[in-house]
Amino acid sequence: MDKEKQIRVLHVLGGVGLGGAESRIMDLYRQMDRDEIQFDFLIHRNDGKKQFYEDEITALGGHIYALPKFRVYNYFSYKKAVTSFFALHHEFQVVQGHMTSTAAIYLPIAKRFGIPVTVAHARNAGVVKGPKGIATRFFRRGLAKKADVLFACSKLAGEDVFGTDAVKQGRVKIIHNAIDVKRFAFDEKKRQEARAELELTDQLVLGHVGRFDYQKNHPYLLEVFAEVCKKKPDAVLLLLGDGGARQAMEERCRELGIAERVKFLGNRKDTERFYQAMDVFLLPSFFEGLPGVLVEAQAAGLACLVSDTVTKEAQATDLVSRLSIDAPPECWAEEILKRVPYVRRNTTKELTEAGFDVRTQAQGYRQFYFGEGTADIGGVTTQ
Repeated sequence: MDKEKQIRVLHVLGGVGLGGAESRIMDLYRQMDRDEIQFDFLIHRNDGKKQFYEDEITALGGHIYALPKFRVYNYFSYKKAVTSFFALHHEFQVVQGHMTSTAAIYLPIAKRFGIPVTVAHARNAGVVKGPKGIATRFFRRGLAKKADVLFACSKLAGEDVFGTDAVKQGRVKIIHNAIDVKRFAFDEKKRQEARAELELTDQLVLGHVGRFDYQKNHPYLLEVFAEVCKKKPDAVLLLLGDGGARQAMEERCRELGIAERVKFLGNRKDTERFYQAMDVFLLPSFFEGLPGVLVEAQAAGLACLVSDTVTKEAQATDLVSRLSIDAPPECWAEEILKRVPYVRRNTTKELTEAGFDVRTQAQGYRQFYFGEGTADIGGVTTQ
């Protein structure tokens, strides 16, 4: 395709580190014919440090631009920076804002400078407690009226970010977070290889994938694991991810006497290998939009135990059980031990039919970016 006819889509994010939204966008990016559609990224940072996906984005032909982080007190300087950016950059046919905390600021500015289509994409169904959460709610006000198109990863996320009226009126298109299903498919040989690498034999192996912050509820997760260890002293917990609370969680492991049983594996590009090694996947989050990690775990044929606050749309198989995080940790431990042993299976067909395969979704996004509507994007449920 002629480069002049190439569609350029600008994704607005907090960063391009190893997060849920970032990973789902990268899954989609890899499936695009980049002669037809090219992704660029507008991120928010002050430190200038290289982030997880930067090299891959550059290799795929994308550009990364940076705005200063929004701190409320810098409202006017932030707005000025956004204005300066879109005054210079008119090459985008679509601006897709995944950072909804400030989308009501940057999307109208993008529109004012001639961007044909602006999209607000809700990817979470809650906010952190305290001043930051209050500020997020405040600046999201009226967002439903400030974008051309409204996307959400789940109905709950759509209601939380855009309001129940926008969802009821059919203005919000629900697009499930899709993954490369085949990449995560269960394989007994790969399972044995992964467990051997981690020096695991026949122990019960629990696992979690997520950044170390409030939303993911790691303190409760560690208490649950401590209860499991009372019944299964050789049990192991694999924790993939990184974040500001990691050091505190390492200290908490020492306090609970489980430090030798917990493996902190950090951010990994090959997460699919570690799902193979697990026996049960745990997600006791306070809130989620539609957690891609839960879809990945199901794709790996894993038994999953999640909090009852996790959006039900992510439950694509019978492998998922739900419990309240208000329950004592021993209740979760009992449920975990009830789930094992079990026979792992290949769930590729189930997840693909449920709309969670990124290959199918990429075809729908292609149609949308070329102006052919939104109804055919894979995983969409119109309200």
